[in-house]
Amino acid sequence: MAKRMGYLPNETPPLGQNILLGFQHVLTMFPATVFVAALTGFHIGTVLLASGVSTIVALLLSKRGIGKFIPLFYGSSFSYIAAYLAVANAMTGSLPAFGVPVADEVLSTMQAGIVVTGLLNIAVGFIIRAVGKDKLDNILPPVVTGSVAAIIGFGLAFAALNLAGANWTVSILTLLLTVIFSVYLQGRGFVGMLPILLGGVAGYLISAVVDPGSVSLAGVSSQPWFALPHLTFPVFSGAFVGTAIFSIAIMAIATIPESTAHLYQISLYVDRFAVEQKKEKYELDKHIGFNLILDGIGDFLNGLVGATAGTNYGENNSLMAITRNYSGPALMMAGFIAILLGFVGKLQAIVASVPLAVSGGLAIYLFGVIGMQGIALMQEHKVNMFEPRNLAVGAIIMVLGIGGNIGFDGGFLPIPIFQSVFPSGLPAIATAAVLGILVNLLFVVVKPPEG
Repeated sequence: MAKRMGYLPNETPPLGQNILLGFQHVLTMFPATVFVAALTGFHIGTVLLASGVSTIVALLLSKRGIGKFIPLFYGSSFSYIAAYLAVANAMTGSLPAFGVPVADEVLSTMQAGIVVTGLLNIAVGFIIRAVGKDKLDNILPPVVTGSVAAIIGFGLAFAALNLAGANWTVSILTLLLTVIFSVYLQGRGFVGMLPILLGGVAGYLISAVVDPGSVSLAGVSSQPWFALPHLTFPVFSGAFVGTAIFSIAIMAIATIPESTAHLYQISLYVDRFAVEQKKEKYELDKHIGFNLILDGIGDFLNGLVGATAGTNYGENNSLMAITRNYSGPALMMAGFIAILLGFVGKLQAIVASVPLAVSGGLAIYLFGVIGMQGIALMQEHKVNMFEPRNLAVGAIIMVLGIGGNIGFDGGFLPIPIFQSVFPSGLPAIATAAVLGILVNLLFVVVKPPEG
């Protein structure tokens, strides 16, 4: 029987294939990465530039560090959206307009949190390498990480509905079509990897028909084809820097298990394909700590230039599983293509022309999926919800995080402590995460009775 076509991480496809495979990776990561940037007020060109750079740096460091590529693509993480919106709202009094970047002062403040997020991931990576993942799981068990992931998604529910309110007809149709694409195109090849992009395009066309005034391409023609990405640098001073660092950095709690799961996933796929090819297994899952260090370096670099915090993308993992293309050099090609897209001046204007109602329809689905993935994480790890300690930790995180983020202005709890650091109040989601960790630690230190 002939060997099935595909590439292992250290294998390099011919140049023509490499370019096409790299472009396919970029198409897969593009909708989600650009959506996060447009929704939260970051410059799209800068985010694409940083996404490509962090991917290439991680691949080069993995090859140098362990002798093999860890085939992962880094794009914007959804876990930090609520934190970005909270900081922007606190500093400006309103949420960012979709596709319109916030002021440099706001970006620089948020960058401080992203840089610290990178340092936190690096520290956790070294801890795991030193003591093992099991020890970390005592501090961040699935009931904590799953609940935090859930409140990130559900805590954004009102923001999604606000966007949808621009035109409910367009939003609902966009939502329904995106869901249909997600469900019925699954397993249909490459097109099945692009439900968000397809839903956005369909919503755009619907909006042009239903509400012609909502679509305008006037801003696109005025932008040049070539433009340097807009770079900003982190600032660690100012009234809101403490809020930014606390709100943003603590969200690494949600991305650490996400990144670990993605590494396990890609390691399984790669090793199975290696066995089929009668070649040595790569056993990438032995390098969890090192992979988190690479995540942290990527976030650190993103924070230095003005891009969103990142994560390795499950969408690209799924694409690799479908195509059997696990090539590190193909991912490096994707990184170079993402960098080139960062210099396309018209790109941000095109994204900014997407009607708010279309963004709202996509946001209802995407934010809901984030929340459901938190629940799925707890199901996967068989968290016992009949046990009082798990109920206590989950209840605290859920109520403080969701209620606080939706019920109070900007998602800040009006608790009058540490006002010099948190002038708007304590960020609800970050506070919920920290309190959940502390309560869980109490149960680790003082063991509850069994049964």
